[in-house]
Amino acid sequence: MSGAALGLEIVFVFFLALFLLHRYGDFKKQHRLVIIGTLLAWYLCFLIIFILPLDVSTTIYNRCKHAAANSSPPENINSTGSSPTATPVPSQHPCFKPWSYIPDGIMPVFWRVVYWTSQFLTWILLPFMQSYARSGGFSITGKIKTALIENAIYYGTYLLIFGAFLIYVAVNPHLHLEWNQLQTIGIAAANTWGLFLLVLLLGYGLVEIPRSYWNGAKKGYLLMKTYFKAAKLMTEKADAEENLEDIMEEVRKVNESIKYNHPLRKCVDTILKKCPTEHQEKMGRNMDDYEDFDEKRNTFPSEKSLVKLHKQVIYSVQRHRRTQVQWQILLEQAFYLEDVAKNEANVARQFVHTFQSPEPENRFIQYFYNPTVEWYWECLLRPWFYRILAVVLSIFSIIVVWSECTFFSTSPVLSLFAVFIQLAEKTYNYIYIEIACFLSIFFLSICVYSTVFRIRVFNYYYLASHHQTDAYSLLFSGMLFCRLTPPLCLNFLGLTHMDSSISHQNTQPTAYTSIMGSMKVLSFIADGFYIYYPMLVVILCIATYFSLGTRCLNLLGFQQFMGDNDMTSDLVDEGKELIRREKRKRQRQEEGENRRRSKTYQLTDNRRVDIFFPSFAAASKYTRSNNRTERDRIELLQDAEPLDFNADTFTDDPLESESGRYQPGGRYLSMSRSQIFDDV
Repeated sequence: MSGAALGLEIVFVFFLALFLLHRYGDFKKQHRLVIIGTLLAWYLCFLIIFILPLDVSTTIYNRCKHAAANSSPPENINSTGSSPTATPVPSQHPCFKPWSYIPDGIMPVFWRVVYWTSQFLTWILLPFMQSYARSGGFSITGKIKTALIENAIYYGTYLLIFGAFLIYVAVNPHLHLEWNQLQTIGIAAANTWGLFLLVLLLGYGLVEIPRSYWNGAKKGYLLMKTYFKAAKLMTEKADAEENLEDIMEEVRKVNESIKYNHPLRKCVDTILKKCPTEHQEKMGRNMDDYEDFDEKRNTFPSEKSLVKLHKQVIYSVQRHRRTQVQWQILLEQAFYLEDVAKNEANVARQFVHTFQSPEPENRFIQYFYNPTVEWYWECLLRPWFYRILAVVLSIFSIIVVWSECTFFSTSPVLSLFAVFIQLAEKTYNYIYIEIACFLSIFFLSICVYSTVFRIRVFNYYYLASHHQTDAYSLLFSGMLFCRLTPPLCLNFLGLTHMDSSISHQNTQPTAYTSIMGSMKVLSFIADGFYIYYPMLVVILCIATYFSLGTRCLNLLGFQQFMGDNDMTSDLVDEGKELIRREKRKRQRQEEGENRRRSKTYQLTDNRRVDIFFPSFAAASKYTRSNNRTERDRIELLQDAEPLDFNADTFTDDPLESESGRYQPGGRYLSMSRSQIFDDV
C-alpha cells in the first residue's frame, strides 16, 4: 500500500475541484486559460489539505523508527548493585508501518512542487490573468499591455514587503544572508500576509457556520430570509437591467456612427458579439449603409473609448445574466419553503408541491424519496438534524478557539488538538491519527473557505453558483485559496505541536515544515506574530456572535438581514409581496398552458372523428353552416390565450358558457375530405 493512498487522494481531489469549478464556472463560455488556472489553484490547495494527514502519520512512524534505531540495549546490573546510567523502557506498542506510509524522499519533492507552483500562481500568473480577462482590449497585445500596467502597483507592494524583510536580515549582525535564509524570508512574508487574512475569515466562520444551521432549524426563519433576499435581489436586478439598457444605447450610437468601411468597424463588431441576441437583432450590423465616412464632418469615438465600452459591455451583460438566473433560483427556493410551511399541517403526511419541477426527476430518486419520505424529512427530521449538527459544530468551534489561545504552551499541553494527537501517538494508532488530523484541518478549511465563498465585495468579487461566476472572481478566489492554505496548514501543525518551532522540541519535523524552512531567521515573526496574533480569533468570534459587522453595514446603508430592525421588516414584506406576485403569475401561466393543452387534445380527437366518422362530420358541417355568427364566435374563443389571462375570473370553458353545452369540433369539422391529411 506504499504510495497507493497518495495516488488515490490525488485523483479524488482532482475530481472534487473539477466538480466545484463546474458548479461556479461556465466551461462553455469562459476562456480555457481561466478555467485551467482556477482549476489548478483550487486543486493544489485542496491537495495540501487532503495529503497533510498522511504526512503527519508518516512523520510519527519515522520518529518511532528513528528512536528505536538510536536506543541502546538495556545494561545488566553490576555486582555492586548500582543501577545503570541509562535503561530504556521497552515500548508496549512497537513501531509498525502504517497502511498509508509514503516512502522517504517522495513527500519533500511533492510539497516543494505543490507549494512553489501555488505561489507562482497566486503572486504572478493569476493576477496577470485577472487583469487580462477583464481587459476591454481588442487584441492580445493590448490586453497584455493593460494587464502589465494594472499589476505594476500590485507587484511593487510585494517587492516593498520583501525588501523590508531583506533589510532586517542585512542589518542584523547575527544573521548571514544565504540562499536558504532568503527563501525563508520570502515564505515568511507570504505566510504573514496569509495569516493576517486567515484569522479574520476564521473568526467569522467559527461562529457563523454553527449559527446558520441553528437558525435553519427555526420555523419560518429561512422563509423570512428568502423574502429579504428577494427584495434586495429585485433591486439589484432592476439596476442591472437599467445599466444594460444604458450601455446598449451607447453601443447603438457607436454602431450608427461608425460605418462599414471605418478602420474601427472591426472593434465595433467585436463589441456587438458580446451583446445579448435581442439587442444584436435590433441594432444589426449597419452593413446596408455604403456612405463613406468623413472625418471632417463627423466625430468618431477613439479606440481607447471603444476599449472602455467593450469592458463595460462584458461587465453589464454578465451582471444582467447573473441576476436573471439568481432570481429564478430564488423563486424556486421561496416556493419550496412556502410549501414546507403549508405541509406542516398536512394530516395525510404527504408532501404536496404547488408547482411541479420543470425538469423530470430520476426514477430512482422518485422511488425512495417519495412524498411521504419528503414530508417526514422536511417537516419533522430536518429541523432536529440541523440542531444536532449545529451543536456538534459549536463544540468544534470551542475546541478551535481554546487551542488557538493555548497552543504555544508545551508543558503542560493545553491545546486539545495536540492532546488528541499525542494520545494516539503513544499507541501508534495511525488510522485514528489520520482521521483526527483530517477532521481537524477539514473543519478549519471549511470555516475559512466558506467565508471566501460567501463574502461579496460589491460586484467586484462575487462567487455565484449555477455557472454564474465571472472570470475575474474565479481567478481572485484561486489567488485567495493559494495564499490562505499554507498558513492554514502551518497553523494546524502548530495546534497539534507537530511544528518544532512551536513545540520547541528536538524532533523530526514533518516534510511540509521542512520545506517552509526554519523561521528562527525571523525571530519576531516566529516567536511573536505567529503565536500571539491567532489569539485575536476570540475577539472576532465575539464580534461575529453579536453581529457587530452586520450592524455597522446597516448603519452605512448596506441592508443586512436582522430580525430586530425596521428596515429588515419592510424588506421582508416587500419580498413577500414580490414572491406572491410571481406565484400568481406562474399559476396563470400553468392554467393557461393546461387549457391550451386540453384544447389541443380536443382538436386532435375531432380530427380522428373526421377520419373514422365522415358522415357525422358532414352532418356537423351542414348543421353549423347555417349560423355563421356562432361559428366566428367559437373560432375567436379557440385562439390561444395570452400569458396574462386571468384564470381566476374565467373558470368555465368558453364553449360551454356560450352555447350551454359542449359542441365538439369547431371549424375543423367543416373541412372537406381533400384536406384531411394536410397536417400529416
